[in-house]
Amino acid sequence: MLRRLVIRDVVLIDRLTLDFGDGLGVLTGETGAGKSILLDSLGLALGMRADSGLVRSGQDAASVTAEFDLAAGHQALALLDEAGVEQEAGEPLIFRRTLKADGGSRAFLGGGPVPAATLREAGSTLVEIHGQHDDRGLLNPKGHRALLDNFGRVDLGPVTRTWRRLSELRAELEQLRGQAADADRDREFLDHSIAELEKLQPEPGEEQALADKRAAMKGFARIQADLDGLAGLFTGAEGGLSQLRQAARRLERIAEAHPLLAEALTALDRALIEGGEAEEKVIAAQRDLAFSPEELDEAEARLFELRGLARKHRVEPDQLAELLDRMREQRQAIDAGESRIAELESALAAADKEYASAAAALSEARKVAGSRLDQAVEGELAPLKLEAARFRTVVAGGEPGPSGTDRVEFEVSTNPGAPFGALTKIASGGELSRFILALKVALAEEGGASTMIFDEIDRGVGGAVASAIGERLARLAAKSQLLVVTHSPQVAARASRHYRIEKSHGGEGTRTTVRLLNADERREEIARMLSGAAVTEEARAQAARLLETA
Repeated sequence: MLRRLVIRDVVLIDRLTLDFGDGLGVLTGETGAGKSILLDSLGLALGMRADSGLVRSGQDAASVTAEFDLAAGHQALALLDEAGVEQEAGEPLIFRRTLKADGGSRAFLGGGPVPAATLREAGSTLVEIHGQHDDRGLLNPKGHRALLDNFGRVDLGPVTRTWRRLSELRAELEQLRGQAADADRDREFLDHSIAELEKLQPEPGEEQALADKRAAMKGFARIQADLDGLAGLFTGAEGGLSQLRQAARRLERIAEAHPLLAEALTALDRALIEGGEAEEKVIAAQRDLAFSPEELDEAEARLFELRGLARKHRVEPDQLAELLDRMREQRQAIDAGESRIAELESALAAADKEYASAAAALSEARKVAGSRLDQAVEGELAPLKLEAARFRTVVAGGEPGPSGTDRVEFEVSTNPGAPFGALTKIASGGELSRFILALKVALAEEGGASTMIFDEIDRGVGGAVASAIGERLARLAAKSQLLVVTHSPQVAARASRHYRIEKSHGGEGTRTTVRLLNADERREEIARMLSGAAVTEEARAQAARLLETA
């Protein structure tokens, strides 16, 4: 609730500090005393449009500070947390706005600077201002559905949960469909590339092995003549080994003739052994290096294909096998995505059906709640001299969302046979204020902002109607803090706190002041409201009776 309002240099107010309490507080005073300045000042503190005309003449800047007490768990606390505003538990929440004469303004919440929009958002959870030309609160159809849901204690859970599920499914499906569209463009390329790679069957290290093999085969072509010649020297009839074997056989026949011949035979045997080994190695090398021209062509063709595919896919030849694995995985992902899309489409259809059912049930619950609200409001209209008026809650189809598919709007008809229409279009100024009061009384059990301000809700009425307005304001004040700008003595008599707004003229110019009245001052002020400028004893007696009755 609003605890304190501090105003500095706003229009006719130079310095003013007002403390407020629970229940019903009224503000009275002569016409033109400056009651609107208080509301404009509070609006400025709560983030409303900054008009440089509010700065007191001759001053550079104006400022307004509003201090609120917050109940534990108040919805404003969540907004503060989202905005990054630190607020100590149990400490008052302070709104402050400064306004320069050149039009510049700054906003502060909880001691730190914030955008004015943050002030407005937080302030809307704390204060409702209702006047004859108000375009917010109950007069804004955007809020009617929430008010009806609160009044009827409608369970939004099934619809909200199903909508959340629908949103998640739609988001995933949209993402997968986007991926599928990209995949369709890649599918042909992947299929062709996979087939090409599978046909080639590349292996890690194969390119180097083929390059080595080709180099070896080309090298053999250069030494083939030498190898053939060596083979002839080893194996031919006139070759070296054949000559050595003949020499060995002859030495063997005569070796006993002389020791040196025996030694010669031994040396020759060793030469034959070494020569045989050399022969075997040469023949083996000749066999290993031997190739056909077709084999070289095949190796070169294979190497060309490997390197060509590697260039095509911009990888190294040894990475082709890994690339094939990746492409297979991508292709499988495309198939899996198509399968998941089918699953999601089926789940989405089921969720759509579930949402439609939950939304239909919610609509019926709202219609039942609307009928109850219509009866509650119409029960308040006759005492407010609106006995010919009718009120109805229209529940119609709207855009689907987390709160269902309904559009809710409060409509009125002010005369028998007259068509229904929106409150702001059908009701006159005085009627509009009384309609708002009837609605607030009907909705009182459901709460709302902790502070409500009614600006001249009793304009143009008196007697029993004013008394009925006062009685209903007092009922509302039992659940919320109410501040009422009034000209009605019947309303003023109901207040738990009474403030008088006064305008004075002196050496410092015209000034507006506000005083909290004591019991005697209250009686005198209500007597003035009853009789006018000249207060009579009869008016004082009537004021006393009003206060006693209230």
